Amino acid sequence: MKVAVLVFPGSNCDWDCVHAAEQTIEGAVVDRVWHTTDTLEGYDLIMIPGGFSYGDYLRSGAIARFAPVMQAVAKAAAEGVYVLGICNGFQILTEAGLLPGALRRNTGLKFRCHSSQLHVANADTAFTSGYATGEVIDIPIAHGEGNYYCDDAVLEQLKARNQIVFTYTDNPNGSVADIAGVINEQGNVLGMMPHPERAVNSLLRHEDGIRLFTSIMKAWRERHAIVG
Repeated sequence: MKVAVLVFPGSNCDWDCVHAAEQTIEGAVVDRVWHTTDTLEGYDLIMIPGGFSYGDYLRSGAIARFAPVMQAVAKAAAEGVYVLGICNGFQILTEAGLLPGALRRNTGLKFRCHSSQLHVANADTAFTSGYATGEVIDIPIAHGEGNYYCDDAVLEQLKARNQIVFTYTDNPNGSVADIAGVINEQGNVLGMMPHPERAVNSLLRHEDGIRLFTSIMKAWRERHAIVG
């Protein structure tokens, strides 16, 4: 399985994503890909990491959305390639129109950095099949603009199409409907504010992120009829 981890000026979780993919996806070949790249041909998973792309000037993800690599991401997503946007990556995906909604400043206007308890709202996705629907997992957060917002019409669509994947048990940022992560209608693009790449090692006291990555591996193997 070939994995691309995108790197923008200001990305700071790219190496975390590299290490997480290498540790959890058996046989993964992982490349860090610069934002000026205009093709992502041959990759099976594209990860957009957390950080402060372009310094979060204007709005988080608003400038990164215009980077050449994002055209390649949109093309790959349309072709069914798995795309995972984490924290700033989630913000970039919403700005690019690859996921619905937007991310706003946290309620209270404070940066939140701590463990967070999540409900798995939908375990029937390529990213969550290793979990059980309703299961509570522990995934860290670290963000100042993680307040997910969408209007009532979009929220009803998300609910009807089962696109809400993770919700907070104790909403730390004011997100509408406690939303922590959503998936696109096609089911191959996931954006989430919590950091699963920081939850793959017992030394960090968090391991619930492992199953997200192994779920992707399982879905990829099934798609390509790879046994073992």
